[in-house]
Order: sequence, then structure tokens, then C-alpha cells
Amino acid sequence: MAANLASNEVLVGAQGRLVIPAYLRKALQIKQGDRLLARQEDGALVLERREAIGKRLQDRFRHIPSGVSLADELISERRAEAAKEAAEQ
Repeated sequence: MAANLASNEVLVGAQGRLVIPAYLRKALQIKQGDRLLARQEDGALVLERREAIGKRLQDRFRHIPSGVSLADELISERRAEAAKEAAEQ
């Protein structure tokens, strides 16, 4: 989907509630009851679907072959560092 540079002012209402303009809800297929995750990024408020975050993370780590455990690799590296430090003392 191409970025739409049109912008609308959004009023922060009671209890910090925001109303997402209809054209954005339609373009992003956001419906009543949908849950979005909110985060701060470079001074901006970002609202995003949980599925989009999951897909982005899967894409980021797709290059890691199946059967490789990053946790096991990290533990192994930490143990090697600890052994090296112990040998230096």
C-alpha cells in the first residue's frame, strides 16, 4: 500500500481517546473492536496490529536456518566469556 501523505488533525478526547479518521480506518481495514498495539518511536505514536509485528519479526529472522537455537548459541558464548574471564584471574 502506498503511503498517503494527506493528514488530518486528531483531537485527544476524554481519557486520552483518539478517533482515527474514517478514510484511514477504511484504508487500513481497521474495524470496531480491533486491537492495536501502541508504542513510541522517535517521538511519534505508532499504532500497529499484533499480526504485523509478528510478520516483521519473522521476516527479520527468516535467514536463520531451522534447527538453530539462538538461545543455545548465546548461552555458549556467555559460558566461553565466563571461562575466559576466570582463566585471566
